[in-house]
Amino acid sequence: MHRTATSLVAMIFGLALSGAAFADPVEDKLIVETDDDVIEFVTTTEAPAYLDGALKTLYSGWHYREAETRDLQRDDFDNPGMVFVDRGLDSWNKAQGKNGESCAGCHEGPESMTGLRAVTPRVDEETGKLMTVENYIDACVTERMGLEAWGWTGDKMKDMMALVSMQSRGMPVNVTVDGAAAPFWAKGKEIYYTRFGQLEMSCANCHEDNQGLMIRADHLSQGQINGFPTYRLKDAGLLSAQQRFVGCVRDTRAETFKPNSDEFKALELYVASRGNGLSVEGVSVRH
Repeated sequence: MHRTATSLVAMIFGLALSGAAFADPVEDKLIVETDDDVIEFVTTTEAPAYLDGALKTLYSGWHYREAETRDLQRDDFDNPGMVFVDRGLDSWNKAQGKNGESCAGCHEGPESMTGLRAVTPRVDEETGKLMTVENYIDACVTERMGLEAWGWTGDKMKDMMALVSMQSRGMPVNVTVDGAAAPFWAKGKEIYYTRFGQLEMSCANCHEDNQGLMIRADHLSQGQINGFPTYRLKDAGLLSAQQRFVGCVRDTRAETFKPNSDEFKALELYVASRGNGLSVEGVSVRH
């Protein structure tokens, strides 16, 4: 890029950060009392060695939110994301396949999905493809139930994602980064550090270089996705990780990749690996 244009971008980015103030992630504990148990979530942990010092300590995005928002997630009755979990359970039990199939008919209770959210994205042993939770849901919907795909950002997909994610609530994120996953992880890392758009910004510019800064009314987190799908108060709805990726890329004034693209699936694997050791929060609440 021409030096003048580069300087202009730097000036724009500088103006965006003007008036920013540093604010550490709050010291707090996330404990949720359910009907059956008390779950104490790991929201702070040591960064994995393969990040090569990019982050020393991992913080869930929960630590960067206001007290009122954090409290919403502490109580399942107040957590607005639980509505989508209930809808997902209705969908799970519904006979909706071409021949009356239901999720429950094959898998029995949703607890059969325990652990899935904690290890995805992952490489499928049979096909060698990188699979997200959405990919697994889509395979059941289209191949086993004979239905048309629900779509990656549709209500049916997000309802089921919420239900499936809740089955791993409290479990540590533990995605694989080596072996068959290594080339996908490397591709995701490359995307994470690539500057996009007219503002020439990368994921790392916000969530690594400037995490902790207050920009206007927003507190920049590390961009962890252990809480996704998340109920975002700003949008008054449930968002998947790849939906949030779309918003971030558009904020750089760039052409965005699409949900379920090879690029976003690789990016999701890499970003998930940056949170290995943090607890899956099921359905979190964010600003």
